Amino acid sequence: MKRSPESSPRPSERVPLATIARQWGRIGCIGFGGPPTHIALLRRLVVGDRAWLTSSEFEDGIAAVNLLPGPASTQLAIYAAWLLRGIPGALVGALCFIVPGLVLILVLSAVVLAAHPPAAVTGLAAGAGAAVPAVALYAAAGLVPASWERAGAGRAGRYRWGLYAGAGVAAGATIGPWLVLVLLGCGLVEVAFRTRPPGHPIVLAAGPVAGLGGVAWVAFKVGALSYGGGFVIIPLMQHDAVHRYHWMTGAQFLAAVALGQITPGPVVQTVAVVGYAAGGVGSALLASLCAFAPSFLFVVAGGPRFGRLRADPRVQAFLTGAGPAAIGAIAGSAGPLARALGPGWQFAVLAGAAVWLLVLRRGIVSGLAGAAVVGLIVTLS
Repeated sequence: MKRSPESSPRPSERVPLATIARQWGRIGCIGFGGPPTHIALLRRLVVGDRAWLTSSEFEDGIAAVNLLPGPASTQLAIYAAWLLRGIPGALVGALCFIVPGLVLILVLSAVVLAAHPPAAVTGLAAGAGAAVPAVALYAAAGLVPASWERAGAGRAGRYRWGLYAGAGVAAGATIGPWLVLVLLGCGLVEVAFRTRPPGHPIVLAAGPVAGLGGVAWVAFKVGALSYGGGFVIIPLMQHDAVHRYHWMTGAQFLAAVALGQITPGPVVQTVAVVGYAAGGVGSALLASLCAFAPSFLFVVAGGPRFGRLRADPRVQAFLTGAGPAAIGAIAGSAGPLARALGPGWQFAVLAGAAVWLLVLRRGIVSGLAGAAVVGLIVTLS
């Protein structure tokens, strides 16, 4: 019998927590490549190999987590574990999915952000970092088709889509830390357009913390207020980490983004690198907690209501407006990221990465690895 997405798992169907820990931990260790890889591995596990969920249940889960802000593939991993074993399963699944990549990225952070890193490490980081603006454009391009389809066939809806995307580009390129206000505004404008009574016009009304509080706030924005996938965290974090709090240089931030891409697990792990730069391991763990805790709470609190949320026209309208703004913000972040590049050879690497990703349509991990090798060669020569 098919289980409704609004129901909790039946006791007779519960999977042992040790099995969830082992299987979700395995995906956390081998999940290189970001959300597409995570979703494919989860589908193979819970639908193909173990038949714990039906294909339609899994697709419902993907649709449900896309209603939420924050890292969608992490939320899908938590949601699948919740369906199998309730809140204990969600907690075990979340920890085992997130922790392997977190440990690896903290180790790499200690090397890359050291006061005097080896020349080879500096070259690898500079090469991979040079490709990051192209990765941002690639990530944005991959999100366009579904968002454009959501806008509908009407000219007015697609005209608004263009305006939302343009607002996101401008915000991502200029006011990164306040991007969330633009995303919320675009979503609410679309809600107003789609839910207003016929003939009624639309009327719109129009200080940083420091230390660990600043780390917590930046990480919370990443986990609780970001729409549009993992890469939308970049414009949310860059200004705060580099210019407002001076936790890291522009080159170090590029390296942090690259580390988030080439390590297994969710791309949002980048926030741990920022936290490490701000205050060491404890600060990194705080940043990870603040970034991932909202995903867990959203799934546990919203899981029984996902069916109703998906059917709510106001929720759908909000996502129709916030989605293109998030895509624009991801694309717009390429500008500040490119301005952080230094030597001329990095721009050559960026051009090569753009061809690799946007023209040849090859993989992100292989592109970053190739860029890192080029950086190593240039630095050592």
